[in-house]
Amino acid sequence: MSFLYTLFINLLIFGMKVFSWFNEKTKKGVEGRRQSLHRVKSAFAKSDKVIWMHAASLGEYEQGLPVLERLKELLPQHKILVTFFSPSGYENVIKKKHLADMICYLPFDKKSTIQEFTSQFTTELFFTVKYDYWYNLLDELKKQNVKTYVISALFYDRQAFFTSYGKWFVKQLKKNIDWFFHQTKESLLWAKSIGLTNSSVAGDTRFDRVKQLRERDNHVDFIKEFIGNEKTVVFGSSWQAEEKIAEEVVKGNPYVKIIMAPHDLKRVQNLKQILPDALLYSEVKQNNIHDFNSRVLIIDSIGILSKLYSYADIAVVGGGFHDAGLHNILEAATFGVPVIFGNHYRKNPEADELISVDGGKSFEKEGLAADFIFFLLNNLETLEKMSENAKKFVDEKPDSTKLILEKILS
Repeated sequence: MSFLYTLFINLLIFGMKVFSWFNEKTKKGVEGRRQSLHRVKSAFAKSDKVIWMHAASLGEYEQGLPVLERLKELLPQHKILVTFFSPSGYENVIKKKHLADMICYLPFDKKSTIQEFTSQFTTELFFTVKYDYWYNLLDELKKQNVKTYVISALFYDRQAFFTSYGKWFVKQLKKNIDWFFHQTKESLLWAKSIGLTNSSVAGDTRFDRVKQLRERDNHVDFIKEFIGNEKTVVFGSSWQAEEKIAEEVVKGNPYVKIIMAPHDLKRVQNLKQILPDALLYSEVKQNNIHDFNSRVLIIDSIGILSKLYSYADIAVVGGGFHDAGLHNILEAATFGVPVIFGNHYRKNPEADELISVDGGKSFEKEGLAADFIFFLLNNLETLEKMSENAKKFVDEKPDSTKLILEKILS
């Protein structure tokens, strides 16, 4: 099986290099990995004690960040390394203020490459987030006696571990991971069913993160003036399906205000065609507009979505009407906002939980989601109750970061 894994890695490298000729995102990942070794050499000395967090993409980074921030506070003499697999995670974080001494792409998981990369510094502690496992990396860290953890681990029945060929992968995890901190009891049970008993339920660290969002300044220029006294629906990380819902809501209710924050700014022009009377946030700021007769505001900038949810009465979160994956619903729920989304969210157990406490609602079809928005706008008592449920759902979650750190530092 080790041979097949090596073959898979070589095929992955070859495939990504070929695909990079046609895809800009993949190209960034391939080129970024060429620079990773040089970057850690310039950032660290062999004697540096490093806390290393690996995240597949932006969502996993946000999940691991509360733990990383607390470790930085408790172990200020250590340096911080963050690696990504996906360009979407790397590109978003590298542009922002962050606590890491170095952020780079994780090199491809070839033994020789990993050995050279990890030899540039002394890894004191390593954790990966959720389920991004690279077996040569984990094996090399074990040889170096590095304490290795999985934060917000998530196991479910369709993973390779539970197939006829999954025993080798399970063996690697059992051998190389010191402890799994699971998001849910179900994940813990799945892990134990294959012998991964070095596990405990710590909950989802994203709840710690989104609780912090309430404490900061969530003001966004012009939003309060745009909303006025109207009920407001914020469409966060919207895709084409959510754009259809917004179009129906605009047609069906003459009073509601709509704020659209597309998952990709390339969608802005498409939104302007669907909603021609919409204002662009950049134009409002640039021209200092104060006449807000338009019912739709398109956010053509990044980094403010979580603040926008603090202004919402209802949130529609994108990604759930197809297999792209549901975006973060907790950033809305933490502000006591009912969340509406599609029914493709297998990797998001928090979605089922939010539905179960009546703080959110999932739909198979866009039209049904639009109809439910109309229902809430016409039944304010139900809207208020769902709002209370959403906030309570976040409030009652345990301090996962505290539970994790108690174990790691014990």
